[in-house]
Amino acid sequence: MELRQLRYFVTVAEELHFGKAALRLHMTQPPLSQTIQALEEELGAALFDRNRRGVALTPAGAALLPEARRMLAQAQELPQLVQRAASGEVGRLTLAFVSSADYSVLPPFLRAYRAAYPQVQITLQEATSDLQLDDLLHKRIDAGLLIPPLPDKARETLDYLPVLNEALVLALPSGLPALKKKGKLALSALPPLPLIIFPRTISPALHDTILSVFHDAGITPQIGQEAIQMQTIVSLVSAGIGMALVPQSVSNLMRTGVEYRALADATPLVETGLAWRRDNTSPVLHGFLELLRKNLIC
Repeated sequence: MELRQLRYFVTVAEELHFGKAALRLHMTQPPLSQTIQALEEELGAALFDRNRRGVALTPAGAALLPEARRMLAQAQELPQLVQRAASGEVGRLTLAFVSSADYSVLPPFLRAYRAAYPQVQITLQEATSDLQLDDLLHKRIDAGLLIPPLPDKARETLDYLPVLNEALVLALPSGLPALKKKGKLALSALPPLPLIIFPRTISPALHDTILSVFHDAGITPQIGQEAIQMQTIVSLVSAGIGMALVPQSVSNLMRTGVEYRALADATPLVETGLAWRRDNTSPVLHGFLELLRKNLIC
């Protein structure tokens, strides 16, 4: 079945006269009649009743008419749809993110992206950096907000863009005597609380950065618990199980029984960035990257 056949059918159905339909289509009547007959043979049903009094739609023709109009309308929209897909205005984007990004860069950027590309369907997946790297390398996601560095093997395949740099802050159980003092706190002023931290296998850079803060202060922390989600770490602090060092943006996560404080000790910055496959030519991804570059925080 061709769109030309449907267009001829709709025109005859609207005119209910082959001669008038042929004039409207700028053609002669015989080829128009032949086209309709060929369509009826293909569909296996008569679409028009033809008699001396004129032309009328059969029940089969009446059923086909709205569907034929719908298909023709959709066909007219195809060039615009293709152009919008080519420019990244429609399509799908699968984005993974570490939990800390949910309290910093992710919400404002998603609002900006949805405003600029309202017809792109976004699939969000919270995942640790190591899982994101594996998903990127196996083409299961388009991009990932993660904590660097990228392994040497991944750098051969992935591109990376720094998005945010932030300091670490203390997350402490409420009620500690040291919290009576306002302002920044030194690690040496705190009791020897167990440390709640990311497992090194999950995020070696963040794990090592946190431990370096203690080592630089001359303190060897006792690791009490390990957890892979920021909200879990903060919940464990709330339960009084220990203390934690978390990216500053996590202080937006309010929990009863938790108080956040800036460190008086020297604190290295923790970086969050976006990684994606270098060979991903998706216009949707390119639009995402272009907008991200315009809205960089760091």
